[in-house]
Amino acid sequence: GEVQNMLERFGADINKALLAKRKRLEMYTKASLKTSNQKIEHVWKTQQEQRQKLNHEFSQQFLTLFQQWDVDVQKAEEQEEKLANMFRQQQKVFQQARIVQSQRLKTIKQLYEQFSKSMEELEKSNENLLAGAQSELRKEMSLLQKKIMMDTQQQEMATVRKSLQSMLF
Repeated sequence: GEVQNMLERFGADINKALLAKRKRLEMYTKASLKTSNQKIEHVWKTQQEQRQKLNHEFSQQFLTLFQQWDVDVQKAEEQEEKLANMFRQQQKVFQQARIVQSQRLKTIKQLYEQFSKSMEELEKSNENLLAGAQSELRKEMSLLQKKIMMDTQQQEMATVRKSLQSMLF
């Protein structure tokens, strides 16, 4: 009976020792899990913060870049509009210049035609004047010739008379 008592005490001591070991193992495991969870949570939070920080930095850089891009696109569109306006203005100027040149060419052509017509009329007028002058000159020469002939005849007649008178008287 004593052995059995001893065995029971020994079994009870072993059970107590096992129970104590079990409780310590549970405590260590819980503490280890708690520490591991805290470390993992800390690592996860740190990584999340780093990701957020990185996302924020790149978001800001992309936002700035896209804003600059928008400004550049607006400037390009404004320049394109300015160029289009300048092109339209240049087209108008060239069209107006073409119209003015066309009018000037018409005026030059009209002046040339008037000049040619005036020159032809002047030529005809000069020919008529020349013909009239030649005709009058011929008439005058003819009259002068007749006058000279008559004067010559009268002088010859006067000479013949004198001669006859001097012969007769």
